[in-house]
Amino acid sequence: MTTREEALARLTAPGARFEIRTEDVLGEPMSVFANRQRALTEFLLTSKEFGDRPYLVTEDRTITYAEHYDAVAALAAALRAEFGVGKGDRVAICSANNPEWIIAFWAIVSLGAVAVGMNSRWAGPEIEHGIALTEPTLLIADAPRRVLAGEPGIPVLSVERDLPALIERHRGARLSDVEVHEDDPAVILFTSGTTGRPKGATHSHRNVIAACWFYLLNDAIAAELGNPPSDRRFLLVTPLFHIAALHNLAVIRLLVGETAVIHLGRFDIDRILRLIEAKRVTNWGAVPTMLARLVDHDLSGYDLSSLRTITVNSAPSSLALRDQLRRALPEAGRSLGTSYGLTESSTAATLATAQELLDDPQTVGTPVPTMQVEVRDPDGHRVPDGTEGEICLRGPLMMLGYWRDPEATAASTAPHRWFRTGDLGTMVDGHLRISARRSDLILRGGENVYPAEVENRLATHPAVRECIVLGAPHADLGEEVAAVVVVAPGARVTEDELRDHVRAGIADYKVPSRWRITTRELPRNATGKVNRKQVEL
Repeated sequence: MTTREEALARLTAPGARFEIRTEDVLGEPMSVFANRQRALTEFLLTSKEFGDRPYLVTEDRTITYAEHYDAVAALAAALRAEFGVGKGDRVAICSANNPEWIIAFWAIVSLGAVAVGMNSRWAGPEIEHGIALTEPTLLIADAPRRVLAGEPGIPVLSVERDLPALIERHRGARLSDVEVHEDDPAVILFTSGTTGRPKGATHSHRNVIAACWFYLLNDAIAAELGNPPSDRRFLLVTPLFHIAALHNLAVIRLLVGETAVIHLGRFDIDRILRLIEAKRVTNWGAVPTMLARLVDHDLSGYDLSSLRTITVNSAPSSLALRDQLRRALPEAGRSLGTSYGLTESSTAATLATAQELLDDPQTVGTPVPTMQVEVRDPDGHRVPDGTEGEICLRGPLMMLGYWRDPEATAASTAPHRWFRTGDLGTMVDGHLRISARRSDLILRGGENVYPAEVENRLATHPAVRECIVLGAPHADLGEEVAAVVVVAPGARVTEDELRDHVRAGIADYKVPSRWRITTRELPRNATGKVNRKQVEL
């Protein structure tokens, strides 16, 4: 019987479809797929061949590959002719998930422009920061986000009216022929910063294409092992401003002619399960919070027989949750694997198969093809197996850098284009284990919350003398945001007042849900720095 390792070696050998060879990438020799595409527009051009196959499906809409291609070509022509969008320009998208988000993305990158995926949960000041940082030519937004954006000083196109009108007005247009280099920027997605400001992780055409080839190779390995993928329909629930939904679902589906079933609106487990049932969803990549709500729900009233594969991503999952999932959905649970990655890595940096996760529940797997993973000491030296250190990544999947933030880019970069994740882990026999995510990071329901950002907002309230924000265990979300606020003697402020103050400046999911208001000073070490471990919640 062929093993996974044997299949991988055969498929990536010289002359094979997935041949991996060494090439220069931005001045450094790296392993790359030899037969890759060089621009995302190539994905679009080949997608025409899928014709009437469904690409984007919602509860009440189906958009075929042919319809999608025509809409993208029309919207691209409109953006070029009516707004002057060209190569290198940024176009921001700030909207909840919908088919128009994806159509806009493809139209933007087809012009050689850069799609800026803004967090649809941002508050007004965060949207303002994102626009100021990336200086987009225009903003595409749905109704709630247009209200928050106010008057940004650039044209604003509505998802609900303007995009359909532009597509109709330019219907029949052909895609323009724009020459791009594979290391040109294609996408900017935001990740929270330790300094309290969202940073724009900039992905090139090469990065996104490499992410897709990782999935193509996995499918080819499955076929070699006698389990060829077929008739797959992927549930898209994660926001499109995340790599999990955009690169790893919407983009790769276009390349292989499969269907993305898009859930519209807030996460609601009953609606999700009804959508799986109605649209015969086969694959779901979910964050642990979503799966926790699934296993807590009565599944007896749903037909989930179509669901063949479940993966857990974006945040660590507990052994107890994985066991519950395997019991609740035995068929899909047998496929349960996991991965480790970052916005900066475009897709997974490591992958653990279902069997590997069963054998070692703490593992996040082995490095994916073309990705190098090392655990290093503070001096940048690789540490022995089993020794904890900082996880560092290198390969064609790694972002170009943080948009217009050379300081943050330099701080995360080691010689020879190694990326310092700030995460702690150990490597044992080629398998990675995560000890701790970035030092102070709070993972709330799969969303990253950096305490510094919340603390900076809290500190602007006149009653706050000092504060600290921490993650506290939460049964549903994994962690909740907790704040200890020190007020001056005699000052009076309530939790509700502080909550409203924070909510006015940053996204709702970052607002603390657990509070302690006190006049006692925070504990400090000998250097005067707050000792987070001694803070009492």
